[in-house]
Amino acid sequence: MTLQTTALVHEAYLKLIDQHSVSFENRAQFFALSATAMRRILLDNARRHSSAKRGSGGVRVSLDDAAEISADVNEDLIVLDMALQELEKFDAQQAKIIELRYFGGLTIEETAEVLQISPATIKREWTMARAWLYKKIVGE
Repeated sequence: MTLQTTALVHEAYLKLIDQHSVSFENRAQFFALSATAMRRILLDNARRHSSAKRGSGGVRVSLDDAAEISADVNEDLIVLDMALQELEKFDAQQAKIIELRYFGGLTIEETAEVLQISPATIKREWTMARAWLYKKIVGE
C-alpha cells in the first residue's frame, strides 16, 4: 500500500524531530535530510508491502484507501532505490539530485540552492542521471 502524501510528510517530520543530535544549520540541510527520510520511509513501506504480499496473507483495505494500493509502485520503488545506490557509488552528486527532486519534491532552483550549485548544472546532471537510471532499470 502506498502512503498518502500527508502521512509521508508527517512520518518524515516525526523521524527528523526524534533525532536529538541533529540541529539544522540552514534550510538546505533540512531539505536534504527530509528527502533522505522520505526515501527511507517509502522504501520501508514498499518492502513491508512486498513481504506481506509474498507470505503473510492479505491486507484489509477500506474502499476509501483502495485507490492508494499499487504493488507495481512498490516494486518499482525498490528497483529505483537499488539503481540509485549503484549511481551513488560513482556519482554521488547525481544521486543526491535524484533524491532531492524525486523523494523530496524539490524544483531545479530549490535543488540548486540546497546543493549550492547552479540551476544549469542541476538541469544537466538531472538529465544525465535520469537517462542513466532509465537504462539501468529498463535495461536498454
